[in-house]
Amino acid sequence: MLKKIREDLWETRGESPFPGLTTHAYLWTPPSGGNVLFYSTVTDADFDEIERLGGVAHQYLSHHDEAGPMVREIARRFGARLHAGRGDAKRIANVAEDGVWLDRRQVDENGVEVIPTPGHTPGSTCYLVSGARGERYLFTGDTLYTERDGTWAAGNLPFSDPDALANSLELIASLRPDVVASSAAPGGVGAHDLHDGDDWAGRVRGALSSLGR
Repeated sequence: MLKKIREDLWETRGESPFPGLTTHAYLWTPPSGGNVLFYSTVTDADFDEIERLGGVAHQYLSHHDEAGPMVREIARRFGARLHAGRGDAKRIANVAEDGVWLDRRQVDENGVEVIPTPGHTPGSTCYLVSGARGERYLFTGDTLYTERDGTWAAGNLPFSDPDALANSLELIASLRPDVVASSAAPGGVGAHDLHDGDDWAGRVRGALSSLGR
């Protein structure tokens, strides 16, 4: 079942691609039309609800781990066009040969600000959109997420580049989001409201400390 985060933002059910990890995807339904799905699902359990909300015109992956079988199914059922970081194109192309490959910061024709944030993987990418009531929704993928205790953590795995990841986190710290939604959600919570007075930069720099920065 989809969870309504904002009047134009929906969270898919928590799913476990492997034991110990929960993930979510997010459907953004801008008033201009052309719904956008950030990340991907593990199953098609929410597809009927997504279809009732207008389907998916565009899907944006944050990194190659999200490029599972459902990417092809989302394209087949909804006609979605895939967008993802060029640095991960070789692996993502296994499920989307004609993807839109992103390699620079820009606001694209769908109103999505593309923010390359290499480090977790070479092509890791965050996305920022202007949502309902002027709020800003930031999608951080696995680059930045919260642990079970609620602290923010960097997605530094054995295959990651910690120096590039640190630079990307510094960039993320400079943003001013109102809602932050990660793909990975070890504690089950992927979307977080930031309130007036929250020290967003301080939270991100807390994650930086795990990289020795």
